[in-house]
Formats: sequence, structure tokens, C-alpha cells
Amino acid sequence: MTLARPDDRVHEGEPEPPRRSPLDRFFRISVRQSTVGREVRGGITTFVAMAYIVLLNPLILGASADITGTKLSTAQLTTATALSAAVMTVLMGVVGNAPLALAAGLGINGIVAFQMAPSMTWAQAFGLVVLEGLCIVLMAASGIRERILNAIPMPLKTAITVGIGLYIALVGLVSAGFVTRVPDAAGTAVPVQLGVDGHLDGWPIAVFCFGLLLMTVLVARKVPGAVLISIGVATVAAVVLHDGFGLGEWGRTEPTLPTDFVAAPDFGLLGEVDLFGGFVSAGALTATIFLFTLVLSGFFDAMGTITSVSQEAGLSKDGKVPGMGRILLVDGAGAVAGGVTGSSPNTVFMESAAGVGEGARTGLASVVTGALFALTLLFTPLAGVVPAQAAAPALVVIGGMMMAQVRNIPWNEPDYTIPVFLTAALIPFTYSITNGVGAGLIAFVLVKTGKGKWREAGWLLTLLALVFAVYFGINGVKALF
Repeated sequence: MTLARPDDRVHEGEPEPPRRSPLDRFFRISVRQSTVGREVRGGITTFVAMAYIVLLNPLILGASADITGTKLSTAQLTTATALSAAVMTVLMGVVGNAPLALAAGLGINGIVAFQMAPSMTWAQAFGLVVLEGLCIVLMAASGIRERILNAIPMPLKTAITVGIGLYIALVGLVSAGFVTRVPDAAGTAVPVQLGVDGHLDGWPIAVFCFGLLLMTVLVARKVPGAVLISIGVATVAAVVLHDGFGLGEWGRTEPTLPTDFVAAPDFGLLGEVDLFGGFVSAGALTATIFLFTLVLSGFFDAMGTITSVSQEAGLSKDGKVPGMGRILLVDGAGAVAGGVTGSSPNTVFMESAAGVGEGARTGLASVVTGALFALTLLFTPLAGVVPAQAAAPALVVIGGMMMAQVRNIPWNEPDYTIPVFLTAALIPFTYSITNGVGAGLIAFVLVKTGKGKWREAGWLLTLLALVFAVYFGINGVKALF
């Protein structure tokens, strides 16, 4: 039995070392000029770089209540997050043979928590997530998703990454209480303010600032696991202040040491899915809009990440990634897994680039990362100790790192200036990835059409722009009917 991969034809002509092991042949380790040691090291590095999601996803999903007022358990959310990340990352390694790790997507989990849950039950919200995943899988299997990905100009893909970076940074600042919404902001000079009254006050804010500064320094010094180390140190400081001195109002998660550090995972959210109940609770039209939003967000969120990490790994040739169809298929399945487990849609993480930087070039690195996520299932009690003020700095720092992609945008080309600005700005300003993507695509098509170059936009992007135009004007459409 030969364990060669289906993408062997992509690399015809490349010299293949003799006497390759079955593991080497399956993952094409030697062909991609890597070693088992580099893959293992890269997989561990990716895990350390993105393990924070096991703490942050429960923070975001747990901050909102559904239509019945129910809030999700931190232990259950932690289990769901680790489980889905483990399964889907291993699947990406085996099926996609790419050094790409998956977990609950930052940004799209905010859509589930703050836009969907208030108008339906959690089971119904996760049901729509499953439907979203099925839609994306069908689009990936038919090749439509890959065609759209290749049709969108690289500057717009980059702008999406920049906008998401700004978005999750703002979520982090708000979660920590570093900035707060001004009541009746329409009648004031600014919509948000520093702290609760224009000034920073309290020990929890001090812990956030300490964690943010520490993380900034460690990241700048390229310390492995900088994000996780900073969250750990800030959490210890919070526990000392809370348990040792009784200081601080910490919000929903109080930094108190658990009685047990190891416990059986809580699979209470697994399978708690109502596929079509959301269409009853929220109304058919509203639920359809939510589903449409999830599909668009899930569809576009992964594009920039897959493209940029693949380029960094040297897997991209002429702007195309070998095996992209399988990679996109697994990414779509990640949304289904996110709904079934109750962790929100899973997608490819930019932190995969950390493993690539350590030499990862194949799916073996993803198998290692997934195995480490599986181990975290035994340590879910620790997640309940971490307050928002200790975890939120990761959102700010990672948002800043994603923002660094702005250097790749051709700002001096007028065809892209306004479209990429609208994309990057509207994502954080409106708390919606979909709004930014839609505005950018519409602006790009209009610019090309206005210059008499509509053929450069192409029929596919023009169709997408029209779809987004209907989405933005949906209230007007509803008024007609």
C-alpha cells in the first residue's frame, strides 16, 4: 500500500529522497524540505501561540445571554473549544496536509454571542452555525469558494485581516473595561471613553495594563509562548489581589483558585443543536440574514489567513495553494464542528504562522498541535480562574499583529484606496466583519465601473457586490413586502 498523497502531481519534477518512511511519504516531509523534528517543533509552537483561545472563547461566548436569559458554563465552553480545535486541526493535517491549525474564530464568535443569541436560544444559534458550515462545505466541494477566493484582489483580502485585527483589539479593550460605551453617545463628543468616567481606576484595570505591557515586551522579544505566559502571569497577579487581599471588582469571572486543577471535561454542550428553531424564534427573514452573515463571515475570514500562511510556508505557487480545495473543505467542516460542539464556528488561525516560522511545512505539524489541544481537555478548571482583565490583552496584541498587514496594501493605487479603507474601518466601527467586506467589495466594483474598467472587476465580484447591496438594504426590501 502506497501512502503517497493526492497532491503528488503538483510537485512533479521535484527530486524525492530515497528510502522515505511511510510517514514521510504521506505528509511529503522531505519533498517540502522539512524534517520530522521541525514539524513537531512547529506544531508545538503553533499550539503555544494560539492556546489562549481556550481561555478567550469562553470569555466572549460567556459574556452574552440568549433570548431566555441563559448564559453558558465556562467549563462547558472550555471543553467545547478544546475539543473542536483538537479534532479539526488533526483533520486539517491528515486531509489538507497543511501546517494550518483551526479553532473557534475570533470575530465570528462575537456574531454568535452578541448578534444571534439575544434573539434565539443557544441551541438554535448553534444550529444556524451547523447550517452555515454545511453551506460552506457545499461551496468548497463544488469549487465555488476557491473561485471566489481567487477572484478577490489581494489588497481587499489584506484589508479584511487588518479590519479583523482592529475589531478583536476593540473587543479586548471593552472586555477589560479599559474603554466603555458612553450612554446616549449620540449626544456626546465621543462614542466610547477611557474607563467608566474618562479615567482609569481600580485593580482589575491595573492587572489589564500590566498584562498588556508584559505581553507587548515578550512579543517584541520574540519569546516563545509570549501570549500564554503573559495571561498566566496576569492571572496569578489577579488571584493574589482577589484571594490574598480581597481587592477588585472582577466581573463575571473572579480569579479564585479551583479546588482541583485536573477534572473530567464537561461535554454538556455537545450535540445541543436545534437546526431550524432559530427561524421560529427570530423569524424566518432575520434568521436567514443571520445565516447569510455567518456564511459570508466564515467564507471570507479564512481567506487572508490561508493565503498569507501558505505564502510564508512557501506552499503558494503563482498565487495559488496546492490542495486548496481540501483545505477549504476542512475549513468549512470546522464551522459544522463548532456548531455541534457548541464552540462557535472554527476556522484557520493566523497563529499558524508561528509554527511555520519554526519550520513547519506539512500537516504533521497540525497533527501535533491538535494532539496538544486534546490534552487541554483535562485542565478545564484552570480556565475558570482567568478573569477578562488577564485574558483581554491577548486580543489587543494579536489584533495589533494582524494590523501589521496594512503595510502590504498599495495605498497609492486609487482603485484600492477607498475600498480597502472601508473594509478595514467598518469592521471594527460596526462590530461586523460582514459589513466591512461588503462595503469594500461594493466600493471596488463601483470604482472599476466608474473608470470604465468593469471587466477588471469581473462578473463574480459584481454579483457579490449586488448580493451585499441587497443585504445592506434588507430593511427597505422588507418594507416592500
